[in-house]
Amino acid sequence: MGKKGQVSIEFLFIFAILLILLAYSVQNTTFQPGSQSVEAIKVQIAIEEKELANTISGAISQAYSQGPGSKTTVYVKLVYLRKPYYLEKVWSVTDPAIFITYGQHFADGNGTYVVVLNGTGTTKVILTGGDKNAFWTGALYQRNLLGNSTVWGGSSASVDFGTGATTVYGLKLDPTTIPPVLRVVVEWNPDLPNSWAFNSTAGELRININPGG
Repeated sequence: MGKKGQVSIEFLFIFAILLILLAYSVQNTTFQPGSQSVEAIKVQIAIEEKELANTISGAISQAYSQGPGSKTTVYVKLVYLRKPYYLEKVWSVTDPAIFITYGQHFADGNGTYVVVLNGTGTTKVILTGGDKNAFWTGALYQRNLLGNSTVWGGSSASVDFGTGATTVYGLKLDPTTIPPVLRVVVEWNPDLPNSWAFNSTAGELRININPGG
């Protein structure tokens, strides 16, 4: 085989490797099911869900432990939970929403739930395993607010905790309205009822706890 033929074979070999690498890169950047990019984004979303639940429950616990008249302000940075495209690709949902509520988790007491919702229909809430789409963090404030519509201004979602579809009340947020840094303000004002409200203009989640109300 001449030198010219050897060069051609080497060129074709290198070209074939480049095609394989290109196909692998395209698969990752286009979020194919099971690709490394999807799994990486899923981990980042899970981290932010857990951090949001932790932040809210931590602020509630702090205000509760300080007693009536207390006020706690904390901040949480969010990136992936604000991107509908990522939520759609990772969870195969349409019109995704972020659902925040507060209630009982089996025998562990009460705390904050953060769930990635399918905007239409019923969302199956998965709290364990690699496909979990919801996170819960306990707090000192022992009130179950899942069934109280007035606390949430009537906002609700249809979810399935494994026992069939049920209506649960909580804040149903459009991801695009969530600010890059969300401010969470928790107060214990005994003159006001339990309430949760999200203000997209102020970039603020405001919560009032009232154990007696």
